[in-house]
Amino acid sequence: PASARQRESARAPSPGEPLAGVGAVPGGGGGGGAPAGEPLPGHGAASLGHRAAAVTAGTRGGRAVRAPRPAHAPDPEGRAGGRRRERPKQRRRGWWPWQRRRRQKRAVEGLQPSVAPGPAPGEPCAEDAPPPPPRVRKPRSRRLQRRRRRRRRRRRRSSMELENILANSLLLKARQGGRSKKSGRSKKWREMLRLPPVSQCSELRQSLEKEYSSLCDKQPIGRLLFRQFCATRPALGRCVEFLDAVAEYEVAADEDQGACGLSVLDTFFGDEDLAAPFAEVPAQAVQECRLRLQEAPSKDAFEECTRAIHHYLSGEPFGEYQESSYFSRFLQWKWLERQPVTKKTFRHYRVLGKGGFGEVCACQVRATGKMYACKKLEKKRIKRRKGEAMALNEKTLLEKVHSRFVVSLCYTYETRAALCLVLTIMNGGDLKFHIYNLGEPGFEERRAVFYAAELCCGLGDLHRERIVYRDLKPENILLDDRGHIRISDLGLAVQIPEDKTVHGRVGTLGYMAPEVLNNENYTFSPDWWGLGCLIYEMIQGHSPFKKFKEKVGRDEVERRVRKEAEKYSEKFSQEAKAICSLLLTKDPKQRLGCKGEGVAEVKRHPVFKDINFRRLEATMLEPPFCPDMIESECFKDINESEIEEAEAEDPEEDAHLPVPRRRRSLFHRLLTRGGCISTGPSDNEEQLSRL
Repeated sequence: PASARQRESARAPSPGEPLAGVGAVPGGGGGGGAPAGEPLPGHGAASLGHRAAAVTAGTRGGRAVRAPRPAHAPDPEGRAGGRRRERPKQRRRGWWPWQRRRRQKRAVEGLQPSVAPGPAPGEPCAEDAPPPPPRVRKPRSRRLQRRRRRRRRRRRRSSMELENILANSLLLKARQGGRSKKSGRSKKWREMLRLPPVSQCSELRQSLEKEYSSLCDKQPIGRLLFRQFCATRPALGRCVEFLDAVAEYEVAADEDQGACGLSVLDTFFGDEDLAAPFAEVPAQAVQECRLRLQEAPSKDAFEECTRAIHHYLSGEPFGEYQESSYFSRFLQWKWLERQPVTKKTFRHYRVLGKGGFGEVCACQVRATGKMYACKKLEKKRIKRRKGEAMALNEKTLLEKVHSRFVVSLCYTYETRAALCLVLTIMNGGDLKFHIYNLGEPGFEERRAVFYAAELCCGLGDLHRERIVYRDLKPENILLDDRGHIRISDLGLAVQIPEDKTVHGRVGTLGYMAPEVLNNENYTFSPDWWGLGCLIYEMIQGHSPFKKFKEKVGRDEVERRVRKEAEKYSEKFSQEAKAICSLLLTKDPKQRLGCKGEGVAEVKRHPVFKDINFRRLEATMLEPPFCPDMIESECFKDINESEIEEAEAEDPEEDAHLPVPRRRRSLFHRLLTRGGCISTGPSDNEEQLSRL
């Protein structure tokens, strides 16, 4: 029957048999002439249209598989046999990074199309075909790897530049806000500085140490409140006025000190009626002070008088002050001062520098808007390098020192990963940067002497607390916005017990004294040796025993320090050469500052004859150099942008600059050369019209 023959013809061929196309007629069918399994003449894929030609019978797992369609072509008999041949798409320029990466991946790995074409008629089935060879991934070329590394470095560098510019702008805005009326405070600053009720400070009143010099003279808030209390009593107010007049005398110019001191005596001790509040001041002390002012005025002329006044104020007036409302207000401020300090107390800005145990970043107190420098000591680094004692020693020493020429410790707190010391911020850079990076190496002698005088004051304040610094070098001397210097990084400093000495090879190569290299006992002599090295380097442009970037071994530098003498050039005057040679004496017993008088002996040297140390300690002398914040190494990323903005904001300078000629398009230039359009006004006429 026909149905049986149709089912037999629809049977899938066995492996090895040729595939039967759509035009093939099974054996025994009508219209014979063609054997079974062969296509009829005149029939085939082309004659049956594109839909029939796109389908061939195949076996894969016992089911039919569709082969990929060939390209559509029109019917040869003239009919619209198929769809129009599709135009090849225009190749787009793939310049996106992900497109380049995809092309490179395909080129290297040699990817094949995902759908393989079916076998042609008469070919064996896919099951009999041998398996494709395993795909071997070719290694990337070195050129491609270098190109990718360069690309990653460029992207990383550009992102870092953007981050630096953003961090610099935020820090500049914070510093400018600190100088304005808003002062960079948080919106909740009143809530942060809210004082507690007086009843809450009763425990603090009992535990606070009642010492006059600390509560009424050294602490700024206590000094201000005690003076306000004295202003309510005429007799006590007269004492405060006398102390202020003596303070003005001490910072007066040398040529005006005599007249200023005599006027103070005439004002407060000339009339017997006015001398009643100063009953504690002996008359003999007043007479000696007058004679001293007439013969040779000195800065210590009123020392006996001021001591007597402070002794008087520390008695009954100090007891009355403790019972007044001014002392209660002082307790409220002390209670607020003792509240815990955390990371949230500050706004943190960009990194200013990095060290062996961590980094230093700028920060701002949210309640007051004041800027500080936060020194973060990472706990892991401290533990790895066994620096626990060094970190604790620096904190302890900074708490004891109160000097205008040593960085001050303002706050301390800790996080999970770091110990944080909040210090005075110094925006002017360090001495090493100013010596070697701005112009010719070295300073003029006047500037070097000014810095040396301030270093003498700082070292004197340290030695007064029995602290030897031991690491005096240009990197540790910082400049502030005005040009004054401060000593920083007390990590290697140590406090010497009374009538004791210390020993140890501590310091930086090239700045260590001979007694330190020989591991001998010493007290404060290494600091005066370091001062001599600094004065020499500031004037000459390099350290006395090692030139800048000179490649020399450690043993050679130590030999020079022990044996050789420093060499002086024509940059040194006689006074500068003399103080350097006295400070760089090999024998510490013969060194300047080590003969028993300490810092006073150094201050009397002729090189400081033009320095008024009283005015210098009060920061009343103008520094010879004021650092520009933009020229500091920390803010070099915004140097060009700031200069461009400054030039654009000056209209008078822009008026004298040549006016740039506008560049025409290519089409305009071609027509101008051909004479199709006029060239317009000349350059001079165009400039005149613009002006």
